[in-house]
Amino acid sequence: MTSDSKLTSRAARSGARSGRPEDEPVIGEAPAGAGPSLSPQVPPAGEGHDAPPLEQALAEVMADLVSVPEVPPDSHFFDDLGADSLVMAHFCARLRKRADLPSVSMKDVYQHPTISGLAAALPDTAPARPEPREAPAPVSRATAPSPQAAGMAPYVLCGFLQAVAFLGYAYLLALATAWGYEWISRGPSVLDVYVRSVLFGSAGFLGLCALPVVAKWALVGRWKPAEIRIWSLGYVRFWIVRTLIRSGPLVLFVGSPLYVFYLRALGANIGRGVVILSRNVPVCTDLLTIGEGTIIRKDSFFSCYRAHGGVIQPGPVSIGKSVLVSEATVIDIRTVLGDGTQLGHASSLHSGQVVPDGEHWQGSPADRASVDFQVVGEMPRAALRRATHTVMQLAGALLVYVPLTVGGTVMLLVGVPQMRMVIEPGPAVLGNATFYRDVAVAAAMLVVGGVALGLLLVSVLPRVLGRILVPGRDYPLYGWRYSVQRAIARLTNRRVLTRLFGDSSCIVHYLRAIGYEFSHIEQTGSNFGTEVRHESPSLSSVGSGTMVADGLSIMNADFSSTAFRVSRTSIGAHSFLGNRIAYPARSRAGDNCLLATKVMVPVDGEIREGVGLLGSPSFEIPRTVLRDSRFDRFRSGEALRRGLAAKNKHNAATMGWYLLSRWAYLLGAALIVAGATDLYASLGASALALADVLGLLFTAVYFVLVERAVTAAHRPGPLYCSIYDPRFWWRERYWKVPSETYLRIFNGTPFKNVMWRMLGVRIGSRVFDDGCYLPDRPMVAIGDACTLNAGSIIQCHSQEDGTFKSDTTTIGSGCTLGVGTLVHYGVTLGDGVVLAPDSFLMKGEVVPRHARWGGNPARELDQARQDAGRCGR
Repeated sequence: MTSDSKLTSRAARSGARSGRPEDEPVIGEAPAGAGPSLSPQVPPAGEGHDAPPLEQALAEVMADLVSVPEVPPDSHFFDDLGADSLVMAHFCARLRKRADLPSVSMKDVYQHPTISGLAAALPDTAPARPEPREAPAPVSRATAPSPQAAGMAPYVLCGFLQAVAFLGYAYLLALATAWGYEWISRGPSVLDVYVRSVLFGSAGFLGLCALPVVAKWALVGRWKPAEIRIWSLGYVRFWIVRTLIRSGPLVLFVGSPLYVFYLRALGANIGRGVVILSRNVPVCTDLLTIGEGTIIRKDSFFSCYRAHGGVIQPGPVSIGKSVLVSEATVIDIRTVLGDGTQLGHASSLHSGQVVPDGEHWQGSPADRASVDFQVVGEMPRAALRRATHTVMQLAGALLVYVPLTVGGTVMLLVGVPQMRMVIEPGPAVLGNATFYRDVAVAAAMLVVGGVALGLLLVSVLPRVLGRILVPGRDYPLYGWRYSVQRAIARLTNRRVLTRLFGDSSCIVHYLRAIGYEFSHIEQTGSNFGTEVRHESPSLSSVGSGTMVADGLSIMNADFSSTAFRVSRTSIGAHSFLGNRIAYPARSRAGDNCLLATKVMVPVDGEIREGVGLLGSPSFEIPRTVLRDSRFDRFRSGEALRRGLAAKNKHNAATMGWYLLSRWAYLLGAALIVAGATDLYASLGASALALADVLGLLFTAVYFVLVERAVTAAHRPGPLYCSIYDPRFWWRERYWKVPSETYLRIFNGTPFKNVMWRMLGVRIGSRVFDDGCYLPDRPMVAIGDACTLNAGSIIQCHSQEDGTFKSDTTTIGSGCTLGVGTLVHYGVTLGDGVVLAPDSFLMKGEVVPRHARWGGNPARELDQARQDAGRCGR
């Protein structure tokens, strides 16, 4: 391997040829003509070399891309030609357009990074292809009906019925709330108020728990393998049931027997001793079978349905006895995990895959592996401990949390004059400026005081509780120590605080305050993004000089069906971690590593150092971030000091805008409540229902306006710059200040498309969005009648150490993005493309029309087996 200096000097030369928008000015950029030449230094070709036809064809395509007269067969794509992954994605796309050349994947390129090596790994290409790759593939009506079959009339009718269902639900809640408030407030004493709060709260809690079960059996009955056309009346029933199931209060009891009982009541066939830690609730529960003693880790998808080509397809998922389903996995419909099997983290099973009894599988799509992912052994089952834990959870909810929430709110509103003035303001008060001043002050105190109290709570209590658990020791599940571990995880994973402090210099101090261990902080102003999670912060260590993008999940707690263990998890020094990474305690990634987006971090083999890791299962690639030497001058000395100081100032203002926007939102919500209660005397419960509807509309319109205000002067667009460039700081403000949480309520409805258009997405008609996330809204274009599954992401940017890159992404009409799919920047999908679940489509890829791609990194599915065989040579 070449030295780091050689890598950086050669890789920097690829920028102008990779299609990235690098011609924009950068802070402190050297004048034109300064620095090294931008022409690649290609080793001379051997004299008299007579290359085979395939080598010649590959060399011609590569030479055209990197703008050189000739590419010698032994020239290294990355070290000698200065190419990067974006250039090589364009290389693969050009090869796919030629019928006389074989299909080449990004994994091929990384495993064989020379013309001669790649040509030797590819199959014989003498026979011509029978038809062009752009031709539409035949599609069976039974499995993928044409999305155009659902016209505009069903689309509009579906939206209308969904709105009516929401209004009816809001009115029922308003009736119950009004009756409960009046009954509890008439209590003559504090004790009487508490007793009434317990009775009303328990009845309301149990009613909300029973409602999804009743609705499911009444509207659907038993789920069966079928196809439900999206936007049809059958889909409306599906949407109502799905929404109620996923919003039921028992979802909050993930990881407990109560959650398993909830799924059984919905029709799931679940054996004894099953532990489910994932909040992604399965919907078509009659099609779910889980054998006894199985453990399903967090962030796993096993919904028993998928959206595909304009239809909802419920399908069976069978998981045997004593199975381990690791973190961040996706299990598609019509899959089977036999008894005693294991599915590694960041892996997936595609439809039709069957894992035989006792085998361990990993990867996306998964295949056989020799790794043992089960860390914690089994203990004797204790039915009494399990029952006691369940009873204590119910008692805490019904006797403590619910009464305090209900009764405390009533006492606060009735007993505090200022609060009573808010709920019963009267016409005279509403016209008084003092009323608005008091509400504004109360909202400010709630925002600032909430942050201050939250910081105090998460920096003190988890440290005390953490001393109870000894790393490496197995503890029985559902014991009091298990409750301690779950409490630590809930307390310290506060999304509001990580969003507030993330993407700024404050985040490392916040993480250190809650227990993270940093050997020596090399402050960059972007050490961590706004999303980082863990299971024990006091057992999380991060090496010096390491930077982390968004979506890191540190797996420092392991589970079996009867026991759990916490372990120290260490991230190496001078590394970079991309987006959406599940990082296990047994990681074999050492110092100076690049962990690419959605990579499966290895837990076996030698310790990797000084390399990049990509894919699931992961394989080594160049430590590519070292090649962006154009911005090396900002990494040390006076340039770093000035850039960091300016960035800190801008980030401080961004945090201020974040708090200010939340204060204004609370103020507006309080005024809506005040107005509704003023109408309560004349309208009754209808006034409260009206407040719910106006609250939703206000939330949507308010955050759209906030986002528009943030992007008014700096609209997100293609960018290639240092993290110390003000344009990147504005992008950080765009990610932090607006909110996206409210968009979840629109999932699966036509109103989600309206929201995306209001937020700047260029989106076609009749798009079905079941929970897609678009962090760069104005940079995404989506065609008509697309199907976007839950957990899918279209991300138009990437940050690698001190370099930020972004570009637009285009999704053609009629495309389907599978569950958990991530599409990177600079990507183009032709019409009718299908991406399999858990795919990672890398930057710069061009997917032909009607193609089926999948995997991590994604490649054409009918070529996946050949790719795996070639890369294993």
